[in-house]
Amino acid sequence: MKPQLKTDAQPDHDVIIIGAGVSGIYQLYRLLEMGVNVTVLEAGGGPGGTWYWNRYPGARFDSESYTYGYSFSKELLEEWNWSEHFSGQPETLRYLNHVIEKFDLRDHMQFDAQVKSAAFDEGACSWTLTLANGRTLSTRFLLTAIGMLSAPTMPTIPGVENFKGEAFHTYYWPQEPMDFTGKKVGVIGTGATAVQLIGEIADKVGELTVFQRRPNWCAPLHNGPIDRAEMDEIRANYDEIFARCKVTPGGFIHGPDRRKFSDVDEDERLAFWEELYNSRGFGVWLGNFRDVLVEEIPNEEFTKYIADKIRARVNDAETAEKLIPKDHGFGTRRVPMETHYFEAYNQDNVHLIDINETPIECITRDGIKTTDREYEFDIIIYATGFDAITGAFDRIEFTGVDGQKLADKWVDGPITYLGLQTSGFPNLITIAGPQGGSVATNFPRGIEEAVEWNTELLKYLRKHNYNRIEPKVDAEDEWTEHVKHTYSYSLLGNSKSWFTGYNSNVEGHDKIRYMIYNGGAVRYRQRLADVVEQGYQGFDLR
Repeated sequence: MKPQLKTDAQPDHDVIIIGAGVSGIYQLYRLLEMGVNVTVLEAGGGPGGTWYWNRYPGARFDSESYTYGYSFSKELLEEWNWSEHFSGQPETLRYLNHVIEKFDLRDHMQFDAQVKSAAFDEGACSWTLTLANGRTLSTRFLLTAIGMLSAPTMPTIPGVENFKGEAFHTYYWPQEPMDFTGKKVGVIGTGATAVQLIGEIADKVGELTVFQRRPNWCAPLHNGPIDRAEMDEIRANYDEIFARCKVTPGGFIHGPDRRKFSDVDEDERLAFWEELYNSRGFGVWLGNFRDVLVEEIPNEEFTKYIADKIRARVNDAETAEKLIPKDHGFGTRRVPMETHYFEAYNQDNVHLIDINETPIECITRDGIKTTDREYEFDIIIYATGFDAITGAFDRIEFTGVDGQKLADKWVDGPITYLGLQTSGFPNLITIAGPQGGSVATNFPRGIEEAVEWNTELLKYLRKHNYNRIEPKVDAEDEWTEHVKHTYSYSLLGNSKSWFTGYNSNVEGHDKIRYMIYNGGAVRYRQRLADVVEQGYQGFDLR
């Protein structure tokens, strides 16, 4: 290790965190425990991250509420009551605000503070941040908690500015309640957001027209209320619940069945699949036979099973076939969990337009024009997804050593060490960054571990009087190659999705970009522990 770098300039803060979502809130809590001079910069008008912005009807967890909340405080676990198995956005936002108030975190947060650029000063060994209003701040360490789905993308359709009615991306849903009564509504997109939205508003609008490019495999969420007795039982079993999450690859209570598809006969297999399909949450995706997401034949058989479920739930055979994906198997993209989504298409006021058959030509003053006809709308909703994982980084100009831009370094995909740092950008730590453990897991379970690891790292740096940390290039190269290799572990690496970096609405994102760590939470946790045991192996500390 090199000697400590001596500098005279003192930055405004020891640490600045960008983002006041789930990870930013917890990282702030841990740093204040250390007595660190820290502030959080949040672009929104309040805390909550994705749960602040995504206010669309139907927005909710698809992991069980009691596995999504923080686990670090016994007192918090004892006093908070979840009202549903899969909490909706309003309750989740209340929960995060409750955490902030309980631990006196709000005074350390700055809202409407959008970071436009961050530049590393080699001489001062610090970062200088410039906000949208021109204000600047400096910090020794810069931690990003900017979310993996926080850079919404608009469709690349001509004429978006021409529509005279209300139009918005689901991420920017109006804060005021909307009355859909009698309204003609158009929704572009059938991804996870649209699946939640459509199922929620189909019976509330006058007419709903859905424009679909690529259907998704979906499965029923089976949400339901949690009464007091059940909440008491959950509370009594929190230790077991979090212990279960800790040993599954995805950090959920659902883990793979250790049997192989071929280990059971057809009747037993179908009975097991019926049980999964009628159970709550991600069990149908993550609790299946261990080879269903790994080998082609088991995946094909389960895909046929799910396709038949869609046919059984949608009355019109032609519509049902349009809702069945033909380009990927079940579970090889992230599975949206739905409530009455397929049944929505049985309503006379709901129409499905396949834009592969009749492409959208433009947005007009009155609605949407396809090659077939023009549809008039009062409201157009763009459920067109996100520039996932790296998109939020691209919207901030990060400048590292010798003027290098992070966007340039990552133009063909992220290059990191452990998903926590990237060489050439000292003291920049990505709490939930690309190629890290949290982006492919039950998010709060992953970020709690990332935050705790980062906190111990900062304690170590303080104890040894280091003020500069950066990964070594060879360590970074090894990790990036390892991340690429994990894509061979399952069939998820074979499909075009945000898991593999594809997004046709973003220039240059029409190819595989190794965005996530597919090795599972248990393996990732062990790798982090090994790095610490070897004296923060792979990092250059000064």
